[in-house]
Amino acid sequence: MTLSTKKLPELSLPEYTQGSAAQKLAFAIALKESLIEYGFVIIKDQDMVAPETLTDAYAIMAKFYAQSETEKRKYINTGGGHRGYTPFGTENAKGNKVADLKEFWHVGQIDAPQNDDSGYYQDNIWPNFDRFEETFTSLFSGLEGMGLILLEALASQIDPNNDYLPDMARQGNSILRLLHYPPIGEDVTPNAVRAAAHEDINLITLLVAANGKGLQLLTRENEWLEVDTDPSCIIVDAGDMLAHITGQKIPATTHRVVNTGDLSKSRYSIPFFMHPRPDSMLRPIEGFCENPEKVEHITARESLEIRLREIGLL
Repeated sequence: MTLSTKKLPELSLPEYTQGSAAQKLAFAIALKESLIEYGFVIIKDQDMVAPETLTDAYAIMAKFYAQSETEKRKYINTGGGHRGYTPFGTENAKGNKVADLKEFWHVGQIDAPQNDDSGYYQDNIWPNFDRFEETFTSLFSGLEGMGLILLEALASQIDPNNDYLPDMARQGNSILRLLHYPPIGEDVTPNAVRAAAHEDINLITLLVAANGKGLQLLTRENEWLEVDTDPSCIIVDAGDMLAHITGQKIPATTHRVVNTGDLSKSRYSIPFFMHPRPDSMLRPIEGFCENPEKVEHITARESLEIRLREIGLL
């Protein structure tokens, strides 16, 4: 399969947050069109995640993952990996029997709804590690705030008379994932890659630019497109839940992390998976879906649990 020569659209966030009515409209239209065409978009000129926070985050991750397996495994938590540490070789892509070459840590909602009985809003686990809680709480808050702005902008184009899309994500079951792809040696499992081709489960994912290459998306022309951007930018992609409620008009785009570059070095990445509240009903957006009667009504919780079983986390 050939590599695409296309270039992902880049949108300036202040044009929506601080711009004129015309600039806001242009941003929202471009966001919708980019997600329909690519399932991805790059957000630049953002000030919701400070550069020093990202620098601290990657430094802390490098120190944490350099610890012994015994030390890291103290933070394993049951329940689908919703909080704390998930060891190397645990998760696989849907339909792929070979585990991905990664380990990760999950930080969950920092402003959980009161009196929630879903079981998904567990207390976060914070290791006794310098600036860990402070740094990743700040990062969670900044990315969640940006995600709500983007959902608001998108909703203005696909569901302008309702607050359905951004509302379901407020205090949502969102996850900040601290990903470590260890160095790859000659004894690697055949056909194993850092992250096999997959689609995200959630509404949208906000991805802080990784410290190494390898991310690729599959275009509508069935070509792989390398995603490479400035470290200050945020990469956004559409997930299965957004695809569901739009009747696949905004499809979840297949993407992967291939074994490329200097494989003797670790790769770190920090995606923010923006989820609805578990009791949210994933229903078709009337007026945007072409055949809303064909879209199944299912709760976010039911949808999530189906996918967690498929990828080996339940």
